[in-house]
Amino acid sequence: MLQISQQDIDKRLSFDNPWWAADGEIASSYRDLPRRSYFDPFFHLVNTREVRRAIILLGPRRVGKTVILHQTISELLKQGTPGNSILFLSLETPIYTDTGLETFVLGFIEHFGHTRESPLTIIFDEIQYLKDWEVHLKSLVDSYPAIRFIASGSAAAALRLKSRESGAGRFTEFLLPPLTFAEYLFFVGKEETLIRLEGGEFVANDIEALNREFVAYLNIGGYPEAVFNPSIRDDTTRFIKSDIIDKVLLRDLPQLYGIRDIQELNRLFTTLAYNTGNEVSLEELSKSSGVAKATLSRYLEYLEAAFLIRRVHRIDQNARHFQRATAFKIYLTNPSMRAALFGAPAEDDQTMGAIAETALYAQWFHDPQIIEHLYYARWKKGEIDIVSLDPKTQRPAWATEVKWSDRSASDPGELGNLSFFKKIHPSMTLCEITTRTYRGEGKLRDGTPVTFVPTSIAVYTVGKFLLHKKALVSEVASATK
Repeated sequence: MLQISQQDIDKRLSFDNPWWAADGEIASSYRDLPRRSYFDPFFHLVNTREVRRAIILLGPRRVGKTVILHQTISELLKQGTPGNSILFLSLETPIYTDTGLETFVLGFIEHFGHTRESPLTIIFDEIQYLKDWEVHLKSLVDSYPAIRFIASGSAAAALRLKSRESGAGRFTEFLLPPLTFAEYLFFVGKEETLIRLEGGEFVANDIEALNREFVAYLNIGGYPEAVFNPSIRDDTTRFIKSDIIDKVLLRDLPQLYGIRDIQELNRLFTTLAYNTGNEVSLEELSKSSGVAKATLSRYLEYLEAAFLIRRVHRIDQNARHFQRATAFKIYLTNPSMRAALFGAPAEDDQTMGAIAETALYAQWFHDPQIIEHLYYARWKKGEIDIVSLDPKTQRPAWATEVKWSDRSASDPGELGNLSFFKKIHPSMTLCEITTRTYRGEGKLRDGTPVTFVPTSIAVYTVGKFLLHKKALVSEVASATK
């Protein structure tokens, strides 16, 4: 039987690393794409070599991890980094199977005559396909302190768990999520024409036009390729379902976790996607999907690990957690997945309320620290869509009710739940109600002050805030090193 030769591996390495050649550059398919707003804070992290840590780039499929890695290489080359000091490896490539990471590192060092102290950059793309990757990577970080190691992977939660267990003090995580609504508007060239900053707040120049773009974002806007490529935009169902959802459900998760009944997993995800923005229970899910509850709990963990869904947990009217949390809300991490499975909703579709709520939560998912403190409140006679608990006091800091209608602005009586919750928690700094088009300050019937803001503006604002926060944190971290 023929074995893969070292010569074949060397040819593939040269093909994947064209910058090794004189005047070599990254492929034009990467170079010509616009940079995501996350590029600058990520490159800050890469370019800060004083701290001996590997960078773990996390994120779901097709959000641009490989693109941002190649654009990072391009920027390093522009800054004068020699091409032969950068190694890129995609561990999805079959020819690299069964070859240890250190074998590549040693071969790279020997091939170009580097030393152990050479300031190299080595990138492992889709590292989750290597068994015990975290052990191997930690060993490399300890053994080669001058090398900047970068790894990426699509099983975000699984990678994060392993990096924290085995890479404490050796790994720094960076999450690259689906496109924010703010990024989407920038990429389609409509951010400046549709939104302006006024008095420290974002305001729509034309709310109807902004809402049309918001609906487009819900349908296709979470993935950069769907925005940039006209042929993909014309067939987003095939792109999102076949190239993203099916690959995760039919290949990634079975391979990572040894799942045998793929159809069972697929049925569960379809049920969850249809119910995005709604409360579900293990009992209900077991009956509707036909999956045993013990298996169901594992599948939910796997789907979260793949960054397809996120569970949001419940508190009661007193902001207390439930000891036996059998009910929770399910949200897709990218609302356009629902459109791919069940058809694109129109502005007046009855499902828009739940999908708009999914979009708002999906922006918060971009910050793992903030999302850990977001809940929904539910009690016998009421519910609040989003409640943020102060991490120190565990008391409600603010609350948001998500509506895709202007009715609540003219009939505040339907917001009795929010009024009731505010009375119990008077220290809350903000009570917000999202609308379809209306913006303004108001009061509920009992005098509770509330802020009305269009949902599309609320979604844009959250995404913009989190991007600014990430850039600021990166700059401060770089300045203090």
